[in-house]
Amino acid sequence: MDIRRLHAFAKIVDIGSITRASSILHIAQPALSQQIAALETHFGKPLLVRSKRGVVPTEAGRALYRHCQIILKQMDQAELEIRSSNESISGFVSVGLAPLSLGSLVATQLVKVIQEEHPGIVLHINENVGGVISEMIMAGRIDIALIYNPGGLPGVSFDPVQTEEMYFVTNEPVPGADSEISLADAVAGPLILPSRIHTIRQVIETALARSRLQAHVVAQTESISVLAGIMSEGLGATILPKSAALATLRRLNGGHRYRIRKPNMKVNMAICVSAQLPLSEPATLVRARLAELAQEIARDEV
Repeated sequence: MDIRRLHAFAKIVDIGSITRASSILHIAQPALSQQIAALETHFGKPLLVRSKRGVVPTEAGRALYRHCQIILKQMDQAELEIRSSNESISGFVSVGLAPLSLGSLVATQLVKVIQEEHPGIVLHINENVGGVISEMIMAGRIDIALIYNPGGLPGVSFDPVQTEEMYFVTNEPVPGADSEISLADAVAGPLILPSRIHTIRQVIETALARSRLQAHVVAQTESISVLAGIMSEGLGATILPKSAALATLRRLNGGHRYRIRKPNMKVNMAICVSAQLPLSEPATLVRARLAELAQEIARDEV
């Protein structure tokens, strides 16, 4: 199997057009089409559906695309390891971080530590919701992630890092409240929350359903800067894990946090990796340092 055909196929699927892929890859369109035809002959099934609007993969094409991601990534890693076999450890390592988490605090420290200890390792950091990141890990497009543990997922494994309680965060003090507030009081006013696919939102929705409560959500965001900006205008409050609550308060001019009780809500941070694909040597090193930094930062938060 010619690895160049797999690379061309993956690029066509990414772009959705043989014509544009031809231009990017600097391969004549007829030659590119012949490469796809050769792949279809090899596998005995059509891989792309062509139309005036471009191309999309068939079911067989989607299966091949998933394997292409893994194969091409392994080839890139192999080339790096071979070129640097007599040198210090080097290579690309992709790290996924969940928004509204310890990730925003860990990212800078992780880059700093890796550059100090292993300057040959290049990090690619991707911030996205946990469901998207776990799918990318299963597809081999991300090596390691620090995300909220959504529970059992096939194809990935989770190593616990930290359990965080949920806090009500507001720009104005709550009359009569000391350091705690009930969920019923927390959802009495307008809220800015993450979208429903985020684990934080799912924990909140579960607690609301069990308590037979409803929240008045006026906006959704996974960005701490956007969240703090909306809150600073007095447009609503939010509910977040401790680390994200503290990160949000740092961006507000003032602000208050209250631990939510009745019911007590918690989320679990974990290191997520593929349960099937082995980590490269650079990725193994990054995984260890990511776990250490996340635990250190979690302990330091007050």
